[in-house]
This record gives sequence, C-alpha cells and structure tokens, in this order.
Amino acid sequence: MEEFIVKDGKKLRLGYTTGSCAAAAAKAAACLLLTGRRLDRVELLTPKGIRLELPVREAELGAGFACCAIEKDCGDDPDVTGGALIFARAARSETPGVTIDGGAGVGRVTKPGLDQPVGAAAINSVPRQMIRACVEEIMGLTEYRGGLSVVISVPEGEALARRTFNPRMGIRGGISILGTTGIVEPMSEQALVDTIRVELRQRRESGADFVLLTPGNYGSDFVRDGLGLDPALAVQCSNFIGDTLSMCRELGFRGALLAGHLGKLVKLAGGMLNTHSKYGDCRMEILAAHAAAAGLPPGRTEELLACVACDDALRILQEENLCAPTLERLAERIGRHLAAKAGDTLETGAICFSKVYGQLCQTAGAPSLLRSIRCGL
Repeated sequence: MEEFIVKDGKKLRLGYTTGSCAAAAAKAAACLLLTGRRLDRVELLTPKGIRLELPVREAELGAGFACCAIEKDCGDDPDVTGGALIFARAARSETPGVTIDGGAGVGRVTKPGLDQPVGAAAINSVPRQMIRACVEEIMGLTEYRGGLSVVISVPEGEALARRTFNPRMGIRGGISILGTTGIVEPMSEQALVDTIRVELRQRRESGADFVLLTPGNYGSDFVRDGLGLDPALAVQCSNFIGDTLSMCRELGFRGALLAGHLGKLVKLAGGMLNTHSKYGDCRMEILAAHAAAAGLPPGRTEELLACVACDDALRILQEENLCAPTLERLAERIGRHLAAKAGDTLETGAICFSKVYGQLCQTAGAPSLLRSIRCGL
C-alpha cells in the first residue's frame, strides 16, 4: 500500500486491517466458487474511502467450496499481525444470504461487553459488514440466489493472540478481526484508547462499580506484590489517565483507583493527565518544588533536579528526613487533579509506589476505594 501520513515530521506508510484482509479474501473466495475464476488481485473500497487492490496469496477450489488468502500489511505500524495470512472459505449453504463465522486462529468471545456476544467469533461489526458487502457483490454479479457461508481463519492466529490484549479481554483461541476504517494508521493512540474502553465496558457490564487502574507492567507487579490482588483485576490505562477517567465517568463507575509508579504519577501533581514523555518530562521539577516547599535546602534541591530517576530523588529526600512531608504534598496535589478531571460523580484516588522503596503515598480517597474494590471481588 502506497498511502502515507506524516507524524512528528516522519513519513509513515499506511496499512490495512485484518477486517479489510478478511473482506478481500471472502470476495476472492466467492468469485472462485461461483465462477471458477481465480483473481490475482481484489479491489476493495474501505469505510475510510481509500480504495485498495490486494494481491491474492493463496487460492483453492474444492468440492462445493473455495478458499483464498490475503496477507496482512500493517504499513509502518508495529502490529503483531503484520505478514499473517487471513483466509476466507466460502461454501454453498442452505441458509439464505451470507453467514459469517470464525475458524482456526480466530478468537471466540467468552466475556460480555465486547463488540460481539459471548460465544461468537471475534469478528467485529464493521469487518462483518465489509465481508457481507463483498460477498453479496459477487452474488449479485453472478445472479446467484442461494446462500453462502464464509469462515475466516488465521493459521498463526492462536500464537499471535498471546502477544495481544485478547487473553485479558476474554477472547480465546486466536486473534480478532478488527478495523472500523479498514486502514491502519501507524502509531495510532486511538487504538489504545479504544482497547481501554473495551476493558472498562467489560468490567462495568459484569457489575463492577469500582475499578482499579494501572499504567503498565510495573503497576501490575505492585498490584500483585504490594496490594495482594490479582493483576488481571486491573485495567492497564497506559499514559491515558485523563481519557480513562473520562471513560469511567461515562460508563457509570462509582469510583476509580489508580496504582502506579512515582515516575508516572508525579506528573499528575503538575496536572499532566497524559503522562507520555513526548508531552513533557517534569518529574524532577515537580518533586523539587514540593521538596523545597517542605524544607529541602537549596543545594540539595539543585542535586535533586540533577537526578535522572525518581528513586535517586527519593534517596536525597530520605537523607534529609523530608520524604514523608514531600510525598504528602504530592499525594494531596495528585488527588486534587484527579478529582478535578473526574467531576462530582466519580470518586478517585491514587497509590504511588517505587520499585526500590515500595508503597510511598496515597491520596485521601485511596483507602476507601481499595476496600470497595476488594469487596467487589
């Protein structure tokens, strides 16, 4: 695919989704089945309005069925499904119209709250619409009036799924067939936010009123080792803390507790609700400001500002017996910014920890939120 976007001054090539691959493969398989003609390339208009011509990598015509494959191209996006073959098997069916299911390597939904109901193949709504439209196009051109069944499979899917969020979201046995636009945009933050929303919606639909959040793997380790809870209980929100709180409020949660490393959460004390380093690295400036307000001498404040890691800054605070008052100030400010973002309907709290020093501080609302989360287990 030779379509590009520019991000941060870099020219990045677009790719196409597993949904586009599945639809194109289904179109090629339907054509082969109903006409006996093998297509070398399949034309597909994506929901984004970009027209694709995708090469058919494999094709097989059997007794009453045809099977074709399209190779996934993720462009310059680091997607684990890049290069995977997405197969579609089309067969005549007694059921009128087009029926769609997943085969080997396509996951099955086991928890409520996803795009598809429990028990269904993890082929999302837009890819299903694309598959159906492509197959109906061929049926119309050939004047075929019977039914066709389409089964999507991904031979590498089960292994690939272990490197995705699928196991956490209750999708078992393979990858999901995804895509709302049909096009993959490199380094899409929206895709990560959408994944967080799915997990939150699942928790809410399972009856949870309170949710535990953590930015990443360090937080998951602390949830297990520091709080004694199953890390799978926590929803990983990455750097999107503000967006996640907004989604919690929209979904009707009563409370959200954030457990994270000081290196991430200290930014919240400065009002940074997206903690990615590209938006700023003000960790030492914030720590130094609160440490100085707590009484840290100017010379040691300069030393703290020169630190590259929060654990080193904490060492200085401990040496000056100012760790507790500084962290109390930070916790109060973190709590204030979380509450301002969450509004009146969502209780919020945070617990900060360090890999070296363990749990460091917590906001005023954290203990009650933690109790509510434990009671909801």
